Amino acid sequence: MAYVDELRAAMRAADQLVGRMGIEITDWTPDRMVATMPVDGNRQPYGLLHGGASCVLAETLGSVAAGMAAGAGRVAVGVEISATHHRAATEGTVTGVCAPLHVGRTMASYQIAISDATDRRVCTARMSCVLRDAVPGR
Repeated sequence: MAYVDELRAAMRAADQLVGRMGIEITDWTPDRMVATMPVDGNRQPYGLLHGGASCVLAETLGSVAAGMAAGAGRVAVGVEISATHHRAATEGTVTGVCAPLHVGRTMASYQIAISDATDRRVCTARMSCVLRDAVPGR
């Protein structure tokens, strides 16, 4: 599980997008991954949570979950993401919950449900990743 510790350390790096957006993963299991993200600082000009921010949260969860599924010596590479934005969030924190749809030897797909502080669905995203051997030196 050393690769999970490395993944966690990389997620905490403030100079990376996840750190800049305030995303924090709160639950790490193979069957369910949960993260939060503040709306403040991630809004579009109209004061609503930016749809791209929701996609970043979803892709973060799907990629990390796929990385855990890939295992040591392997990597997950995102190949597709789609998102449906159901309603606006204007304040507080949103929470993303990621669950596997399919995890195979070479492909993993996840559904990510993002909800506001009152547990109303803000966005539903789906992400697929290719699982492959790591390339030495990259």
